[in-house]
Amino acid sequence: MSDSLSDSLCDIGFIGAGVMGKNLILNLADNGYRVCAFDLDQSRLNALLDQHIRERGDLPPLVQTCNSYTELLAKVKAPHLIILSVPAGAPVDDVCNKLLDAGLKADDIVVDTGNSLWSDSVERCKRYEGRLIFFTTAVSGGEMGARFGPSLMPSGDPYAWSRIEPVWHAIAAKVDPATGQPIERSVPGKPVKEGEPCAAYIGPIGSGHYVKMVHNGIEYADMQMICEAYHVMRSALGMAPADIAQVLREWNKGPLNSYLINISAEVLATKDGETGQPLVDVILDRAGQKGTGLWTAVSSLEVGCPAPSIAEAVFARALSTRKVLRTRASKKLQGPELEAVGPARRAEVIAQLHDALYCAKICVYAQGFDLMKLAAREQGWQLNFAEIARIWRAGCIIRAAFLQSISDAYERDVKLSNLLLDDFFAGQIAERQGSWRRAVADATLNGIPVPALSSALSYYDAFRTESLPANLLQGQRDFFGAHTFSRVDRPEQEKYHVQWSRPERPVVTV
Repeated sequence: MSDSLSDSLCDIGFIGAGVMGKNLILNLADNGYRVCAFDLDQSRLNALLDQHIRERGDLPPLVQTCNSYTELLAKVKAPHLIILSVPAGAPVDDVCNKLLDAGLKADDIVVDTGNSLWSDSVERCKRYEGRLIFFTTAVSGGEMGARFGPSLMPSGDPYAWSRIEPVWHAIAAKVDPATGQPIERSVPGKPVKEGEPCAAYIGPIGSGHYVKMVHNGIEYADMQMICEAYHVMRSALGMAPADIAQVLREWNKGPLNSYLINISAEVLATKDGETGQPLVDVILDRAGQKGTGLWTAVSSLEVGCPAPSIAEAVFARALSTRKVLRTRASKKLQGPELEAVGPARRAEVIAQLHDALYCAKICVYAQGFDLMKLAAREQGWQLNFAEIARIWRAGCIIRAAFLQSISDAYERDVKLSNLLLDDFFAGQIAERQGSWRRAVADATLNGIPVPALSSALSYYDAFRTESLPANLLQGQRDFFGAHTFSRVDRPEQEKYHVQWSRPERPVVTV
């Protein structure tokens, strides 16, 4: 191939021009990469080209499209770098197989950026070994993140990462290294070149999508806890959505500063164009989910790592879908009389909710990072938790100032067993736990459900308790199933069983 022909070829092939794919392509072009795009839906390609040409103005276009997998490979430099933005599951394999049929080679890289289950990625890598290099990158940040800078969690073959790293560092969200704050951009064609990129190699195949899965589980809990605080302010304090929005804006100036607090305030401040009512009041209280929170809860059970607040957030969404049944129950089941809080105590209750949300947030992140630690041990991954916290500071849905403190905690102690054992976070909860307990107690006494806030408190109390009632539980298990138990006055590996049916209850060493 001549140099002139090589220079005319694209740097990257991209398959999938849906919402996320289109915006990633435009982001790549903003950063100077020539992209050839393919999608089975020609209207998506037309929309992509129209937007790209409009945004480029008088500058020559960097995006072109094609009509087949064969044409895609012909228009991209070899060895090929092909990025996929297609639905998880069978579509990923379908595209990989069609690329192989079109002539993909063993040293060509295929990058899955969809919301794939991490274990599927592991199996996929084995399936295509020797035929192509299968690599994954989990992408967080939604449509705007993809367009102007997402948080990227790549994993797979280290050689593939060496080729992809400059691309991902270019298009990723950036943070100010001095403050840890996001460097925002929202103007096409003007990418952020300075700052630290929110993209870092996570580890072997599957690890990136696992970390993203846990990110989403934390996201579920974070969103649910904000909703619970809103529920208390709406029901117990009788506050209007616009007033609650103002409270959240104030919270966003302190330790709760985050993207989710910010957008929650915006949602609550918005009015419905048709009725003039607060928009939140005309949105049906039936929450959807795409499965990543569920996957996180399931994984926590499989690994044996408690993540109750994440699970409660998943359950809360599931219960929200039972709208008809809840409506019937609301007319039949009795609860306590709601004790409205007067204006004199409003500031106090709001302050308690702030501290409850902050303390519970610490516990949710402790649960998520503990889950990643145990999964990494099981899978043989070497995860850098300080770096993971850093790449979540911008571009992703859970981006927050709070993440700088988490990164600092793991920088202080790379072997930190649990985030709650870090001196800074232990001190933060010690200072605020009284407010947290009162907020949960008041909500419970008023019959206002706060499953995530209260489960986080129970997690904290169980975690700090040296002797739990699991001794009775293990006795129960031995009674009905001869499951044996260990003794506090003997080595733990020695097992014992009581012959419960005999009057003298003899203890038998197993």
